[in-house]
Amino acid sequence: MLLGFANRGAHPNLVNWWRARIAVRTARLLVRRGARSVRVICCGGPTKGPVPEAELLAVALRHAGWHGETVLERHSRSTWENITNARPLVRTDELIAICSNDLHAVKARVYFARQDPSVVERLTIAANYRVGEMVLVKPLFAAVGLRKLRTLGTHQR
Repeated sequence: MLLGFANRGAHPNLVNWWRARIAVRTARLLVRRGARSVRVICCGGPTKGPVPEAELLAVALRHAGWHGETVLERHSRSTWENITNARPLVRTDELIAICSNDLHAVKARVYFARQDPSVVERLTIAANYRVGEMVLVKPLFAAVGLRKLRTLGTHQR
């Protein structure tokens, strides 16, 4: 499951290109580990611009070398809605990898657990981390992610 990042224009932004590369790495890793079929579910509506993030992610996926099945969820406007709207798209026999920056993926896994605890056993780690990749923005994502994770204990979403 590939989570979008607020995109203002009609082309994928830097973060969505990065997350698409994470999804391709993760899909290839799952295939190497013996997954029978791997699909990428791109999540995100038009939160900051005219084009749904899911559509922009699909473009970035193709450019990153993904030629497998891609499913688009074009309506969500938050991480909580990403999970809510994508859950019906996930097959009951599939592993679920959240492709995003690490702390955002943790938040999404917490949301999965809150929305459908039976799915938690199928959550698997994505290939989110690569040494030297996006090194300048990772500290910012870490700071924001830690702040948001702290609020998860006190808020439902």
